Amino acid sequence: LFMALNTKTLITRSLSGLVFVVILLGCIFWNYLSFTLLFFVLSLMGLSEFYKISVQLGTKPYKTIGYLSSIFLYIFFVKISLFGIKIDTEIFADFKSVLFLIPLSVFSVALFSKEVKPIQNSIFTLAGILYVTLPFALIHEIVVKVDDVGLTQYNYEILLGVIFLIWSNDTFAYLGGSLFGKKKMIERISPGKTWEGTLFGIAVTFMISFVVKSYFKQEFTIFWPLMGLLVPVLATLGDLIESMLKRQANIKDSGNIMPGHGGVLDRFDSLIFVVPFVYVIIKLLQI
Repeated sequence: LFMALNTKTLITRSLSGLVFVVILLGCIFWNYLSFTLLFFVLSLMGLSEFYKISVQLGTKPYKTIGYLSSIFLYIFFVKISLFGIKIDTEIFADFKSVLFLIPLSVFSVALFSKEVKPIQNSIFTLAGILYVTLPFALIHEIVVKVDDVGLTQYNYEILLGVIFLIWSNDTFAYLGGSLFGKKKMIERISPGKTWEGTLFGIAVTFMISFVVKSYFKQEFTIFWPLMGLLVPVLATLGDLIESMLKRQANIKDSGNIMPGHGGVLDRFDSLIFVVPFVYVIIKLLQI
């Protein structure tokens, strides 16, 4: 019975994992519209999971204004011109204008709220937007480039490379921990993570980054080796942060969208933590 249960669980995880990979890569490869719709849906689903965790932590986030603000923030990053529609978005050209409008809206709702802890509720409302929606929205800045003549082009190479490095780290950290893991990393948060497995994942991912470099060539040859070091470290931190949230909320998974794998935050906890740093590096290197 034990073996049968394990086999059934393995099959379930494998099938749902395969469907996840096909949908993710299919939408990224297909075109910019499918990419945009996929990550828009994922951002709202992830935000919903975060707000459910927030409730478990004893808060009552203002979900309506949270969702509306997230939609507004996400649309701000969508490159409208790629859809064949030209809209003058010059009023939103400054990043600060969006960051100002969202907290202003949230705290305005809190002002008229009858909840006992409006400030705490507001903080968790904003935390969901910053933790979930903003990273998903920032992915647009990674896949869309403006060429020398001012035309926008959809290029998913960097995103695919980063996702591949995250998967590489997850795989080899697990294998390394299973084979020779002894010293627990942060047992109170993630009992399964070991220092040996984590370092093994980082080392192998760094080596694999040179393979990625040969396929996805960048003007700065140091870019992918740099990603090979930063991505596994940041991905591990992202995983630990989500584990800490779940541990505090006393739940196993953030959701059940993927049988055997959990929810959106369980699958994308690493990516949403990595993306803002990748965005900053791209801007610094002017890639």
